Amino acid sequence: MSDDSEIITPPSNLQSKVQKGGPGAVDLDAIERAEQVIANLADDYVNWAKEDLVKLENAYKNLKEGKGDQKELLLGVFNVAHDMKGQGGSFGYELMTAVGDKLCRLVEKLDKVGPKEIEKIRIYVDAMQVIISRGLKGDGGKEGQQLLMGLEVLVQKS
Repeated sequence: MSDDSEIITPPSNLQSKVQKGGPGAVDLDAIERAEQVIANLADDYVNWAKEDLVKLENAYKNLKEGKGDQKELLLGVFNVAHDMKGQGGSFGYELMTAVGDKLCRLVEKLDKVGPKEIEKIRIYVDAMQVIISRGLKGDGGKEGQQLLMGLEVLVQKS
C-alpha cells in the first residue's frame, strides 16, 4: 500500500490569498466606497438611536404596565435592543453594543416578569439612554467603563 497523501502548507499571508486583478478579485475601490458610505451614515446613527430609544421606552412601558401577553412584550423589548446592539458597533458605539447585548441576554432568559425583572430592564434602558445622551463612542472611555461597572452592580443588587 503506497502513501499518496500530500502535505499542503497554506500561505501565511492573507494578501497572497486575495486576488487583486481579474475575475473574482477584491475591488479595493468598492471597499473604500462602502466604508465611506458607512462613515457618512454614522452621523445619522445618533438620530436613529434616539428613535429606537423611544421604541424601547414604549416597549418597556407596555411590559411594566402588563399591556398584553408578557412573552410578546418581552419580544418587543428584545427586538429593539437587538437592533440597537447591532447598529451600535457598526457606527462606532461599541458600548451600546455591549449594553444592548446584556439586555438581550437578560430578556431572552425570561418567561415572565416581576418587579425585579422590570427593574433590571429599566437599568439597561437607562444605561442605553446615557450612552446616546453623552455621546459615548467606542467603549466610552473611563466614563463607559464606570457605566458598565455600575450597571453590573445595580443589576446584581436588584
